[in-house]
Amino acid sequence: MRVEQRDRGQAVLLVIAVLALIAVCGAALAQFDNRLLINEQAQIAADAAALAGAVGGREAAERLAVANQGVLIEFAEEGEDVRVVVRVGAAHATARATRAP
Repeated sequence: MRVEQRDRGQAVLLVIAVLALIAVCGAALAQFDNRLLINEQAQIAADAAALAGAVGGREAAERLAVANQGVLIEFAEEGEDVRVVVRVGAAHATARATRAP
């Protein structure tokens, strides 16, 4: 009977520790997922801005970057090609587009 009383309550501490570990892992996973989402948004904004810039120039690229919650950081025309860098939050993305067939 003494052994049972001494071990009593050990499972509660173990369950609390496991729940705390699950909470920390869940928070880390949410942070990682958010970062992936922002990186994807930045790439989408950059792709759209590059395509718009290839057809309509820098102003069109800026409009599309802003429409996709981004900021046009860099715009370069290299012959028939356009290269843009767009920032969304803390993420940067680069994209290229061309007017050539």
